[in-house]
Amino acid sequence: MIIIKLIWESFRFAIQALKSNLTRTVLSLLGVTIGIFAIIAVFTLVDSLEKNIKSSFSFLGTNVIRVDRFPFGGGGEYPWWKYFQRPTANFQEYQFLKQRIKNADGVTISASASATIKAGSNSYQGANLEGIVFDYKDVYEVPVDNGRFFTELEINSARNVALVGVKIARALYPGQEALGKEIKVKGNKFIIVGLFKEEGEGLFDMPSKDEAILVPFGAFTKMYNVGQFGIEPTIAAKGRDEDIGLIALENEMSGLMRSKRGLKPTQEDNFALNKSEFIQNAIGSIFDVIGIAGWVIGGFSILVGGFGIANIMFVSVKERTNIIGIQKSLGAKNYFILLQFLFEATFLSLFGGMAGIFIVFLLTFVPLGTLEVTMSFKNIMLGVGLSSAIGIVSGIVPATLAAQLDPVEAIRSA
Repeated sequence: MIIIKLIWESFRFAIQALKSNLTRTVLSLLGVTIGIFAIIAVFTLVDSLEKNIKSSFSFLGTNVIRVDRFPFGGGGEYPWWKYFQRPTANFQEYQFLKQRIKNADGVTISASASATIKAGSNSYQGANLEGIVFDYKDVYEVPVDNGRFFTELEINSARNVALVGVKIARALYPGQEALGKEIKVKGNKFIIVGLFKEEGEGLFDMPSKDEAILVPFGAFTKMYNVGQFGIEPTIAAKGRDEDIGLIALENEMSGLMRSKRGLKPTQEDNFALNKSEFIQNAIGSIFDVIGIAGWVIGGFSILVGGFGIANIMFVSVKERTNIIGIQKSLGAKNYFILLQFLFEATFLSLFGGMAGIFIVFLLTFVPLGTLEVTMSFKNIMLGVGLSSAIGIVSGIVPATLAAQLDPVEAIRSA
């Protein structure tokens, strides 16, 4: 009951402080508002930008390990000339891995090229044409919205069937149902058996299912030269969710690839195993640095805001010295007076912090092109917690002075 009474009285005094001199109080709280706004706004933008960028790389899959010639990134000197001389992955290696691998949920091979798709007098340039096998759906997400995925028979017999993105379908068959219709790729006729779910505009010009077209791998190799001197195919395997499972898959793939290519124990790998998480982790590291910059930017404003709260509390102690003396003469303990002013400082700081959070919330409705800005619950709680901490730190000295006042001297001060 004492705590509830303290909270209620502190809340009432905080409201009274706001009303008694509104201009002074608002100006003092402005520092907290600006500080919380700066930090939460930066974190909200950083989180939203990071989320959008990572979603742009969703075509790489999750928990996926790819067999490539060139490794992702790498510190120091990058010997591209050595990687360039490595052999490309091939269909026989895919079959070898598929038959022997044990730590993967799926193994696939694919090859892609930019193509012009035609239907009657309509055409679509720059489509991302990709040849795939039946296990492709076990490694990568294939969001079919209308129609179906390929059957295993269609894949194995290299039939001319296709899964098409909505942008391509609308361009080739405006105002019509494209499912079941015919399209042409390099003079070859394909029947549309499925349409991808619409993804919308991405933050960057990354491959999107809206502009993609999937065909059986065999049909793709009839149109394009795939191999060492043509389009380079990619073998990929999807690991299990656990980190240990992904490590086991990487070790297993490395051993099998070395065995298939006849590498001796003393020879280094002539292939690279690239994890899809590498790019996401690299992006996360960049945004961690940006987050530190956000703390620095908002830190100075919060420091000013803390001085403002302390100023309000010193004035409040001065104005209520007589009341403090009466309370202590009636038996109020020092901790009661201390907590009363600490709660008041916290409430005042929370008012300023909530104002900053509310401004950030309003800004999330401002359109920023393809960037979708969302305010997370984590950032809201960060703002609330930070505001409370500022109130406690700023109010501790005035509250301590109030608690240590001599009741006789306090009453006489009236």
